[in-house]
Amino acid sequence: MESRKDELGLMNDVYTYIETHRDEYIEMLQKMIQQPSVAAQNHGMTEMAAMVESLLDGIGFEGEQYPTGGFPVVYGEHPGQSAKTLAFYNHYDVQPAEPLELWEHEPWSGEVKDGRIWGRGVADNKGNLAARIAAIDAIKKVRGHLPLNVKFIVEGEEEISSVHIEDFTHAHPDLVAADGCIWEFGGKDFEGRQVLYLGLKGICYVELRAKGAIGDQHSSIASSVPNPAWRLAWALATLKDRNENILIPGFYDKVVSPTEDDLKALEALPDNSEKMPKQLGIEQFLLGAEGMERKKRDYFLPTCTISGFLSGYTGSGAKTVLPSTAMAKIDMRLVMDQDPHEIFALLRKHLDDQGFDDIEVVMIGSEPPGRAPRDSPLAKVVAESWKELTGQESIVTPTSQGSGPWYQLSTAFAIDACTQGAGHPATNAHAPNENIFVEDYITSIKQVALILDRFAES
Repeated sequence: MESRKDELGLMNDVYTYIETHRDEYIEMLQKMIQQPSVAAQNHGMTEMAAMVESLLDGIGFEGEQYPTGGFPVVYGEHPGQSAKTLAFYNHYDVQPAEPLELWEHEPWSGEVKDGRIWGRGVADNKGNLAARIAAIDAIKKVRGHLPLNVKFIVEGEEEISSVHIEDFTHAHPDLVAADGCIWEFGGKDFEGRQVLYLGLKGICYVELRAKGAIGDQHSSIASSVPNPAWRLAWALATLKDRNENILIPGFYDKVVSPTEDDLKALEALPDNSEKMPKQLGIEQFLLGAEGMERKKRDYFLPTCTISGFLSGYTGSGAKTVLPSTAMAKIDMRLVMDQDPHEIFALLRKHLDDQGFDDIEVVMIGSEPPGRAPRDSPLAKVVAESWKELTGQESIVTPTSQGSGPWYQLSTAFAIDACTQGAGHPATNAHAPNENIFVEDYITSIKQVALILDRFAES
């Protein structure tokens, strides 16, 4: 590898091109942000899929939209000099921008201010997608070819639990096949070190629905007419105790304890028990957990979270009604060996056994957990590329607290995956004022170019 580094002048020709064309690459990202693409609201999705297809066409990938039961997957591939293939998994859908009143920068503007690019989706996930497209553009413009085969798999439903990605992988396994996969998200920690994640938790996302009278009633008859909001609240109270223990029988049965290697990896992770609560505006973490105790909870224990509750009148002032319906959204983050469909069945049985068989349970989204080995060649290349660019070591994390279709696109095909991106601890992904630093974006473009070159020779 050293001789190739010398031969290529440490990629300086490509880096120079990236710097010279930085305004062009920033403008490309701004245009992507300016096109809303909210899957949950079907807002701008057709237009965004077409934009991604056009961007892939623009770098010679002949982008193509593959229909699914929902929003299409945009796919493109390009041959390279090496027999190796590297896939990029991204998504073109973003979270809703609401609450709009909390934004200090217009969410669909892509405004550049104070050294940052602002807007919904800039961190999750359009900034990383743009960086990867820009890196390939730069390499092709400078070298005239790619060092290896490259694939783009860009879905439109990641923010709604990748409902149809498994249909795509089953129908087109040849398009998924690769020697490695760079995942959609990534970034650095408070100290500027790259954090590499080698897996994701799974998820079982459900909606609980309770019904009462045929319509909202005057609350004076609450003495004799059932209130579905109370009914649902009582049901929710059976799911978890005040010590954060999930009370669904069998829920923990398949949870895999961290290995010695996993524990060593956790010990190497920095402890942000002082910085993070302040950033979040809380006094301390749940149960006062710190150090290794909190790390094990974060990465190797499942969760059960109420994501939303809706019932009755929630406007300003008073309206004395007895609601006719109540709904709660629950997400359960799952660790290795937990199956989302088994967890769903356990939840249904638990509610029935507790006398809540009248409450409807609907599966909204499901993804199994997935992981890659810590010694994967791709993870090594991503870590080494960061050190070559910045002089800093990377923090390697066995898995992430979040979820995504890692299993469907990587683990199920025995493809090692690794995260990489332009994020930082205050990107505000999924929240108002989402942002990335301009320099992080440019550095990410350079790193992708370097990864392509190094992985071809690994």
